[in-house]
Amino acid sequence: MSSSCPIDFSRAAFTALLMLLGAMPLARAQEKAGAVQPAALRVCAEPDNLPYSREDQSGFENRIARLLADDLQLPLHYQWLPDRRGFVRKTLGADGCDLIIGVPAGDERVLTTKAYYRSSYVFVQNETGAARSGALRSFDDARLPSLRIGVKLVGNDLAATPPGHVLARHEAVRNVVGFTVFGDGPPAQRMVDAVARGELDAAVVWGPQAGYFAARAVPALHITQAAAPADPDLPFSFSIAMGVRKGDRAMKARLDDFLARRAADIGSILDAYAVPRLPLASVEKP
Repeated sequence: MSSSCPIDFSRAAFTALLMLLGAMPLARAQEKAGAVQPAALRVCAEPDNLPYSREDQSGFENRIARLLADDLQLPLHYQWLPDRRGFVRKTLGADGCDLIIGVPAGDERVLTTKAYYRSSYVFVQNETGAARSGALRSFDDARLPSLRIGVKLVGNDLAATPPGHVLARHEAVRNVVGFTVFGDGPPAQRMVDAVARGELDAAVVWGPQAGYFAARAVPALHITQAAAPADPDLPFSFSIAMGVRKGDRAMKARLDDFLARRAADIGSILDAYAVPRLPLASVEKP
């Protein structure tokens, strides 16, 4: 997910608005794409969003895009655009590219493939502290209200992200430190670095970002999956798929076939970027 992911959560949060803003031009582009056999693999990607993608073609989504292009024997082209509001409309919807490598499975803005991995939010802690006092695993942990905890802020509202929302429900926000999307580097990287420097006791970070940045931190950091809260209306883990235009069923079929055949190679790429993963449900598997 370019973030999106994951999935990034911010991408999913704007789904309804994007559908309204981009419905008409996207539909026209979908009809056009469905009638044309691709001469190249045209990928929509962010130019500076590790561990997902970067313009020098590092990042695990770029590695998967290269694997896919080679498998389909197509030249690989990119449309680079920061993942802000309007990303899908300005890329797929404007016919600038044909494929987003990482979107939440079932994303209503696009036609999604079978999921190829699933991850969740994790706790990041200093490894020594986690070994001495026990690793955080649940938002029911009685230590949380007294800890300095970092979370990502989508806007000015702490509750706009799943971790912030859960901490607020558990009345554990007194010492929470918010990290906005604006700053020197991705908020996930800044949170992980703050834990490594001892400025935070812990951070709650989307798994793929936590795994990548924690693996490069000094001193070593400890990651544990954050148990999903009991709130049934609050998703805490997401399956990630590829996204194409809603009318492009031929491309979706090719991608589903690729994901099934090259699952082991994709898994190796995700391992190289230390992406923590949960099992996919059987109905989601390629």
